[in-house]
Amino acid sequence: MGMFDGMMGNASEIDTDKAESELAELLAPTEHAEHAYKLIRDLMVFTNKRLILVDKQGMTGKKVDYHSIPYKNITHFSIETAGTFDLEAELKIWISGMDVPLEKTFNKQLNIYKVQRVLAEYVC
Repeated sequence: MGMFDGMMGNASEIDTDKAESELAELLAPTEHAEHAYKLIRDLMVFTNKRLILVDKQGMTGKKVDYHSIPYKNITHFSIETAGTFDLEAELKIWISGMDVPLEKTFNKQLNIYKVQRVLAEYVC
């Protein structure tokens, strides 16, 4: 991920082994990362069982919020692809009990359809 993408808040795909090592204490014995995306310091990891959002807080990033969303709680989702002049794609995920969707922004180089396929596999 380029420095400019990081400053703009765009997510880029990262190696799943790296994500698994960072989440080693959180993952169930039969759970593994399928896809992982980095947004500056934060992570969005799709495992075979759930979606994990990692929010590193503060200046040092030592305080971390781990948000686990079982796929069964995702009611629907949408993607908006990047256009000619729009340099980013968006993913919106609606979770049962929440009125406002989770929104994540991805840079144009990332295949947003791949992210959508991961969700479709587990949600549909």
